[in-house]
Amino acid sequence: MPKINPTRLLNDLKTLRSFGATGPGVVRLSLSPIDLEARRWLAERMSDAGLDASIDGVGNVFGRSRNAGPALLIGSHTDTQPTGGWLDGALGVMFGIEIARALAECDATKHLAVDVASWIDEEGTFAGFLGSRSFVGDSVDDAIRHARNREGTLLADALRQAGIADAPRVRIDTTRHKAYLEPHIEQGGRLEAGGKSIGVVTTIVGIRELTLRFTGQRNHAGTTPMHIRRDAGAALVAFIARMNDAFASLADADTVWTVGRIDLDPGSFSVVPGRADMSLQFRDANAARLEAMERALATLIDEFNAKAGVRVEIIASEPPEQPVVMDHALQTHLADAAEALAPGQWERMPSGASHDAQVIAHHVPACMLFVPSIGGVSHDFIEDTEETHIVLGCEVAARAAANILHALHRDS
Repeated sequence: MPKINPTRLLNDLKTLRSFGATGPGVVRLSLSPIDLEARRWLAERMSDAGLDASIDGVGNVFGRSRNAGPALLIGSHTDTQPTGGWLDGALGVMFGIEIARALAECDATKHLAVDVASWIDEEGTFAGFLGSRSFVGDSVDDAIRHARNREGTLLADALRQAGIADAPRVRIDTTRHKAYLEPHIEQGGRLEAGGKSIGVVTTIVGIRELTLRFTGQRNHAGTTPMHIRRDAGAALVAFIARMNDAFASLADADTVWTVGRIDLDPGSFSVVPGRADMSLQFRDANAARLEAMERALATLIDEFNAKAGVRVEIIASEPPEQPVVMDHALQTHLADAAEALAPGQWERMPSGASHDAQVIAHHVPACMLFVPSIGGVSHDFIEDTEETHIVLGCEVAARAAANILHALHRDS
């Protein structure tokens, strides 16, 4: 089995952290000057690892092994949220580089091919999953022409300013790329709470996002008796309570739903709200359960609208994201490696967050490995993981990578 170099891995992760370091966290938004500087550094590290490295026409950093396939592709993203942590995504990219080096340094694995990627804009500064969607051949041209960041900069202009707009775009090669591995921090507290060191991801959850509007009647808060009010805000609060009960009756331990925003109109102490909007998101790894939750929501809306007073309607919804199951054979390789190196310290679990793996899984078999997040915190400056867990995670990923590649060679 290949042996990773823990000091080299941790030093590289800490160097990457320095690009955009802000207190304990990182601000490295896609295609910002500091992000481009980090991408150039990543390309250098990939080259130093013996990979042919390039930055493509959307900003992906891609390192291709000089060995013939079949190849295992390892990657994640290195862009961050506006107040980001230092490991979200970055861990998976640096694991990939370290695993490529470790395999090259081992006589039994130096012939194996590991390609490594840092996908652009997983976090959606311009267009979520831009890099992985481009890689698998999804059309991203509309996004390039029309997507803007918070400052209003067009994605097309950002690519031109970065000097990469005319660079070739790297594409998946299914004759070469036979499997994809994305190591990542958990971004939740399940592993830590259970005293586990490794998570083998079974499914990336599906997501539903929509906005509900409650329409009543504005009126004076002092002169309008309670029994004749058409209070949109009060109706919204009552609806949430009923929705919580309905969803809880359908949920299992991993089902989650969130009312992320409430807007009252006009939002004054002295005015009964005439309109209230709420943003709702729910997630689950089971497609049938998501559909049942949608039906329960529709029934609840119908029940509210059957009563006089306040009307409820869905005014906006995002395209649904369906759950994506990780490849069972690849899960087994990860589980076997985890049991060999951390017996009893691992578990199978869904991913409650979205990842580039859900895009790539539609084209080649894909898997994910998690390491614990301290306090379950992510997308925040204080995001962190114990160094022992980082090192163990890379050791497990490296062992699994070698076994996956040996199996691919046997089958080719």
